[in-house]
Amino acid sequence: MSNIRHTPTAPTRAQRLTAGDRIDAHRHDDHQIVYAGTGVVAVTTDAGTWFAPGTRAIWVPAGTVHAHRAHGLLDLHLVGLPVDDSPLGLDHPGVLAVGPLLRELIRAYTRDPADDSPERRRLRAVLRDQLRVSPQQPLLLPAPADPRLAAVCALVHADPADTRTLAALGAAAGVGERTLSRLFRREFGMTFPQWRTQSRLYHALRMLADGLPVTTVAHRCGWSSASAFIDVFHRSFGYTPGTHNRRA
Repeated sequence: MSNIRHTPTAPTRAQRLTAGDRIDAHRHDDHQIVYAGTGVVAVTTDAGTWFAPGTRAIWVPAGTVHAHRAHGLLDLHLVGLPVDDSPLGLDHPGVLAVGPLLRELIRAYTRDPADDSPERRRLRAVLRDQLRVSPQQPLLLPAPADPRLAAVCALVHADPADTRTLAALGAAAGVGERTLSRLFRREFGMTFPQWRTQSRLYHALRMLADGLPVTTVAHRCGWSSASAFIDVFHRSFGYTPGTHNRRA
């Protein structure tokens, strides 16, 4: 990332972004929580892209260079935390579950950032408690370092509905299947089918945020049927694609 902007204090605020809007690469001296009340937010670092619908939030530790992108109409909530206040104890980005209580705490806390009343300080304390006990649920598309792996990942990203096997994709990119299998495990810590499911879910979230019907999204992202897509989506995010569209 070039032209990196340095904003020492991570802001606490709520803002609206339209589909495709971006916040360019920047870094803070503080930690930050990034949450999408509606739409889907994608946060990209050198390590890859973290993505989150309304049941997830993204933790961005102090000093991490990151950029945001909005998918769908994004109701973005940002919570800044001082560098010495790390309720998650993470020194790398992560995704955490957001239940109904944490969701309302984030919304309330970002409503009036200038408020420094005792009531808001108590709200902050409860928010920190909820962050500390929220389970991590990684939703990451890691960035490939090896150019051979990058070539295959690019083929899958270009057409999420592509059903070719790893051997066939490797043949198209001039790489052996066994080599690719090792690279997926070494760089991403997952198998090719696991990574492709993550990639398809990312594209599915983007398409749903843009208002495409569930059946269309299932087809364009390579699932054999709408019901198969709904099952994987529900197991990954805790609600159905139809619910996601209604939220958006």
